[in-house]
Amino acid sequence: MRRRIISILVSVAVGVALLGAVSVGSAPTAAAATYVSKTYTAPKKGQTNSGVLALQRRLIKAKVLGSAYDTGYFGDKTRAAVKRFQRKHGLSANGKVDRTTWKKLVAKTGKIKLTSSASSKGKKIDKRCKYSGRALCIDKTRDKLYYIKDSKIIRTFDARFGCASTRTREGRFRVNWKSRNHYSTIYHTPMPYAMFFSGGQAVHYSSDFARRGYNGCSHGCVNIRNKSGIRWVFDRVRVGDRVVVYRS
Repeated sequence: MRRRIISILVSVAVGVALLGAVSVGSAPTAAAATYVSKTYTAPKKGQTNSGVLALQRRLIKAKVLGSAYDTGYFGDKTRAAVKRFQRKHGLSANGKVDRTTWKKLVAKTGKIKLTSSASSKGKKIDKRCKYSGRALCIDKTRDKLYYIKDSKIIRTFDARFGCASTRTREGRFRVNWKSRNHYSTIYHTPMPYAMFFSGGQAVHYSSDFARRGYNGCSHGCVNIRNKSGIRWVFDRVRVGDRVVVYRS
């Protein structure tokens, strides 16, 4: 009888140990979920970083910024959204993200879980961009350039296009040639990190776009104001890669 009791106790102990092992093993799955940061990083206009991205995702949750604008770049649209949030909640509407504004924003938006589709939510990607390979997908409706690989958005950038008399052509193209330190002899202006896709039209960095925003326009090229970002794209894009310019 004593041996039977000991045997039962041993069985129970083993069972408890196994249950504990299962619980410990399953914990990482629950912890794998990631959330938008609540840490204040003093995001400022002109910056491109993860702190700005966290700000934009909270502004989107607060319904003062469109869902397509989680780009990581603090530009005019993000500043306008900050102002809308500040006015809505009785704060000084100056478009600057101080600690008071951030604290209120976090309080109003709470915990935001990031899903695997967070990077493409709200972005209408042309079907011609969905294929196995690299693509520069350029949406003239949303003023965005998407760097895409194997149908997935890797990075998003603000984009500016041609004036009324020099419109940026729409359609499916390919990168014909690249020029890291290009200089336009027609318009006498630098065009760093130029990727030509249709005659003289190219995707390139524009210091004017960085300085004046959407108050100006191009001579037909796709202007990008994030210099480090377009350099990153330039280093990855190859001649022959797909370019799609469209309206969503």
